[in-house]
Amino acid sequence: MTHTKLATSLGELTVVREDGALTGLYFPRHWPRPDRTAFGPRADAGFEDVARQLGEYLAGDRSAFELPLKANGPDFDQRVWELIAEIPYGQTTTYGDLARDLGAGTDPRDVGAAVGRNPLSIVIPCHRVIGSTGKLTGYAGGLERKRALLQIEHAGVLRTGHAPVAGLW
Repeated sequence: MTHTKLATSLGELTVVREDGALTGLYFPRHWPRPDRTAFGPRADAGFEDVARQLGEYLAGDRSAFELPLKANGPDFDQRVWELIAEIPYGQTTTYGDLARDLGAGTDPRDVGAAVGRNPLSIVIPCHRVIGSTGKLTGYAGGLERKRALLQIEHAGVLRTGHAPVAGLW
């Protein structure tokens, strides 16, 4: 494990890698707080691809990441993160929709807890998950960052000529 800190338009991000795969992307005061002792030593070299792709995404010039990922967590969480990764750029879904996709008996609150444990904010786009009323709900980096990420995607979608989900903007 190694990590670095990247300055971005959303503030400083801590990026963690293990064996070449991205394992963590965290905001300052990230909630829930990750175990920083597991980040390994700081190594400012070797994160150029992450920095470039994040910069392109935050500028509205990239809609998908092409990075090797390794999201560690329980099976249920990983199933939720896989569903989140399938939400198209510029679109949103709800915790309830994800729960229905996981099958009968899945509680949207359990889905919300798994979304909150996503170790790869932005790259696994948990900012695309909203409340059933369309309201922006919890985000590890804060609601202002969630709103900013959705606005970036809305602008990117408009540039490509695709219509965003109605009602968010």
